[in-house]
Amino acid sequence: MAKQKNSKQPSATIALNKRARHDYFLEERLEAGLVLEGWEVKALRAGKGRITEAYVLIKDGEAFLLGGHIQPLESASTHVVVDPTRTRKLLLHERELATLIGATEQKGYTIVPLAMYWKRGKAKLEIALAKGKAKHDKRQSKKEADWNRRKAQIMRSDA
Repeated sequence: MAKQKNSKQPSATIALNKRARHDYFLEERLEAGLVLEGWEVKALRAGKGRITEAYVLIKDGEAFLLGGHIQPLESASTHVVVDPTRTRKLLLHERELATLIGATEQKGYTIVPLAMYWKRGKAKLEIALAKGKAKHDKRQSKKEADWNRRKAQIMRSDA
C-alpha cells in the first residue's frame, strides 16, 4: 500500500508567456538564469511575476530581459526604491550568447521569453529563438489545433 501525499506542493512555474506560441514560430530553446534583487525574489515566490509583454535584448555581448513585470509586495522594505519593470540581466554561457547574437543579427530572429520558473531554488527563464508569424500562419495554426482537439474527441467517443 503506497502512501499518498495530502499536502499540495506549489508549482515551480512562476509565469508563462502563452502569447509567444501564438505569435511566433519557436526554434531553439535555452534556459537562462536571472539576476534579481531580494524584494524581487520574495515577490516571485508569491507568484507576482509577468512576462507576457517581455522580450530579450542583446547589448554589449550580454542579454537583458526588458518588459518583465514583477509586482512588489506590500511588505517590502520602505527604504528600497522598487522598479517593477526594471531591466534584468540574464545569465548565459558564452557559447549560448554567441548563438543568440548570430541568430538575431544575421538570420533576423527574435528572442522571446516563454516561461519563468524555479529550479533548485533559483529563478530561471526559458527563452527561445523565434520568427514572427503572419496573420495567415496564425489562422492555420488555430485550424490545426482545433482539428487535433476534435480528432481527440472523436477517438475518445469511439473507444
